[in-house]
Amino acid sequence: MGSNNGTFSVIGTDVTITGDVAATTELHVDGKIIGDIECASLVQGEASTIEGAVKAESARLAGTVKGSIAARELVVLKSARIEGDVHYDSITIEQGAEVDGRFSHRVPGRSEAARSPVTSDPKDKDGEQEPKLTLAG
Repeated sequence: MGSNNGTFSVIGTDVTITGDVAATTELHVDGKIIGDIECASLVQGEASTIEGAVKAESARLAGTVKGSIAARELVVLKSARIEGDVHYDSITIEQGAEVDGRFSHRVPGRSEAARSPVTSDPKDKDGEQEPKLTLAG
């Protein structure tokens, strides 16, 4: 998504942002955001709160999220508290994480017609066809 490999932005524990946040690289959120977030990669600290929708290629959540989440690769750590629907391509949830919402597997739009959510065809090199759920202990 971004060409700034190796760079990231940090929202510190003492920062509260009211409004939408967009980043083309990795975003570390340790503070509070009241608004939607769209970024390439999101890393959320345990004490962090996000009140709004999250859209990211990858997200590692450890704090509180009140809003929907859409991520290609999602990791929900045991300290996470999520209130909202979760849309993912692959997901890992640590034991102890709390989610109050629905989970739904996303099918990438550009090859949706070529995929079957039930069939496993090893010849398909576009990616996984079935939802991937990993439970971490």
